[in-house]
Amino acid sequence: MEFPFDINVLFPDRITVLDQNLTTGRKFLGRPDHQHQIATVIDELGKASAQAQDLAAPITSAEKLQSNRHYLYLLKNGEGNRGRGVAVGYLKVGFKNLFLLDQQGAHVETEPLCVLDFFVAERMQRHGYGLELFRFMLRNKRVDPVQLAYDRPSPKFLSFLEKHCGLKDAVPQVNNFVVFDGFFRNRSAVPVRKVPPKKPEGEIKPYSLTEREALREEQKALPWPFARPQAPPHSPPLSQNSACSRSLSVGSSPTRAPLRLTPASGAYRGQAPQNQLIDGVNYRARRTSSLNRSRLSFQ
Repeated sequence: MEFPFDINVLFPDRITVLDQNLTTGRKFLGRPDHQHQIATVIDELGKASAQAQDLAAPITSAEKLQSNRHYLYLLKNGEGNRGRGVAVGYLKVGFKNLFLLDQQGAHVETEPLCVLDFFVAERMQRHGYGLELFRFMLRNKRVDPVQLAYDRPSPKFLSFLEKHCGLKDAVPQVNNFVVFDGFFRNRSAVPVRKVPPKKPEGEIKPYSLTEREALREEQKALPWPFARPQAPPHSPPLSQNSACSRSLSVGSSPTRAPLRLTPASGAYRGQAPQNQLIDGVNYRARRTSSLNRSRLSFQ
């Protein structure tokens, strides 16, 4: 892909590695427009890649590269375009946290290096540029092709991996990523998180206001005769220190005043002394005996 500016000035090496800072390691003396030109190259290559893969929108752009910790390997041909260089293609990689299925169907949580986008210009294909770019990334990251996860690879890319890397036995996944047999070597499966069972209605605490209100609203929604009247709420406990405390229950009588000892008599206030109780019992017994004698005399 040709541009109206010099590619060789922007990208010093044949394959240049760009990060989120869009820097190439070369100091641009007095040329603030070079950063804008680098962004232009990335954006145009991203649009061409989306068009080649029939995507609705580009998945690679300078803005997306700046907002993510991805790495873009850009390949150029420095002799093309009358010595100003030609952008051949790029390869974008980055780490992703993924939940994948192994050969036994168990979930594996892993964060592998992923190939996120791979593009070589149409008229530059079948010249070995793609293989050169891919092998450079493998050496730079010190990784084997089977250890990578591939994000939505095109049919051409799958054929490329089978031809040059021998990767053809893909493990089926439920997401857009493709991994091959051998990816799960030295990776252990993790159990799926179980959802706690729903608490039965019989375990609802009677003093929990929140659960009581929720149950009341649920029973209001039930049709007759399934709706049942609610029992009155429990009364709060009474304080034993208050002498004038009364029960909050309907129809209950006031509580008696607490019994207290008087210094003089030693008896409880509100209760008759013991000798008075004994005299009352003797008086009732004598009166009953007198009445019985009177009845006998009349007979």
